[in-house]
Amino acid sequence: MTIIGNIIKGVINLGSSISSKANHVQNQKESLRFLLEKAKETEFGKHYQFSKILQKNSTYHHFKKRIPYFSYNKMHTEWWHKLHEGKENITWPGKPEYFALSSGTTGKTSKRIPVTEAMVEAIRNAGIKQILAMKNFNLPADFFEKEIMMLGSSTHLEQNNNYLEGEISGISASRIPFWFRGFYKPGEEIAKIDNWDERVQKIAENAKSWDIGALSGIPSWMELMMQKVIDYHNVKHIHEIWPNLKVYTTGGVAFSPYEKSFKRLTGKHVEVVDTYLASEGFIALQTRPETDSMQLLTDNGIFFEFVPFQPEHIEQDGSLKADAPCIDIEHVQLNTDYVLLISTVSGIWRYSIGDTIQFTNIEKAEIKITGRTKFFLNTVGSQLSVHKMDDAMRKLENVFDIEISEYTICAKRAEDGEFYHFWYLGVSNTELDKTKIAEKLDEVLKAANKNYKVARTKALHGVKVKLIKPNVFYNWNARNKKKGGQVKMERVMNEDKFAEWEDFV
Repeated sequence: MTIIGNIIKGVINLGSSISSKANHVQNQKESLRFLLEKAKETEFGKHYQFSKILQKNSTYHHFKKRIPYFSYNKMHTEWWHKLHEGKENITWPGKPEYFALSSGTTGKTSKRIPVTEAMVEAIRNAGIKQILAMKNFNLPADFFEKEIMMLGSSTHLEQNNNYLEGEISGISASRIPFWFRGFYKPGEEIAKIDNWDERVQKIAENAKSWDIGALSGIPSWMELMMQKVIDYHNVKHIHEIWPNLKVYTTGGVAFSPYEKSFKRLTGKHVEVVDTYLASEGFIALQTRPETDSMQLLTDNGIFFEFVPFQPEHIEQDGSLKADAPCIDIEHVQLNTDYVLLISTVSGIWRYSIGDTIQFTNIEKAEIKITGRTKFFLNTVGSQLSVHKMDDAMRKLENVFDIEISEYTICAKRAEDGEFYHFWYLGVSNTELDKTKIAEKLDEVLKAANKNYKVARTKALHGVKVKLIKPNVFYNWNARNKKKGGQVKMERVMNEDKFAEWEDFV
């Protein structure tokens, strides 16, 4: 029995056993007051009179009454642009050391999200919580001596004026604690390589010299990395290279579209643990194996709010209407889609990160990501969320015995003047009968969504499907300079973007 592994596992068990059961409602009340107290002397805090809000009995009521919703553009135009001019104490005390680049799914100029030292510390604390949660997964003691492959963005950060900028995964990896560096792979030298293909090539060349117990990264790029390692060493699956691989920590996008292809690449069972790390902060993580839901980190520098996800509350661009109703964690309900808002120790206030979530367990504050506000398809009243689309893809996989890890869709008029849903599905065999697949997809969506079923009797004339190789999706992202990063493939495109996509295909 491994001595060091047993010691580490014992410390983890002790740390978990002495922690009391979380009161998430109280955590959030304390988090809001903490944020307001810290920022009350900033320009933002003075403008919105945080000191007066703190004097009120119902802090949250007055908080949401005084402060509007913010999108990135509104936050940047009104406040964050001052940080780029070298000013301090704008939306958080001092000035951020980093800016996280986040181009999202548009391929346009990157957003620059401030990352303060307090946020770096919060992300590190979330990582420790994740390690502590591993005691619930009944892993062997020697697992805690194995190496961890973190496949994120390059840790080579660019200097821009008086701060450093890069994707959040690169910023986090560049700040790993000294005690963790011996476990961290691919190591600092390889992690700094900017070119993703070159970085993965180096990983493949060195793979056999590492004893990897855990993987961490975006599913699509993780699969491409594993395939590269498998091909380079001419083996059948990744366990022939890393026999002690036990855990995969996923995040950024829903894992379900990748589940079937991931199992094929691993060869043996790997425990999949979901996390929710965005450019704006570490939001949630899975803490127990009996569910794939994630627990909101309610005591880690983020205050959460929830707007019911209904068409009348959402602008065409996916942003919130100013009068959309909003609630705190004390008043949420199960199985209801909410737009997630956050206020954080990076000076982000009532900010929509563009994701929708559902609560699956209110007492434990456990959630699932159900989609993106921009990916909500309601052009002809069909009201399709990414969650429903993902479920439909899984049913197609089972019926036709295929893998569909990537897809995109657009609602538009065809040459006959009627509205159709145009789907592109990423499959290895593009010679399948696309008409049968379209008919089954239509049938599945009718059964799953009453609004879609009604739309099909009115404005929505039908479904058209095209089958393409999965690598076309990856090449599309590479063209948009997002290969290997925090990528979220556009599941739903508007007509202009879809025209670009079809030209590319």
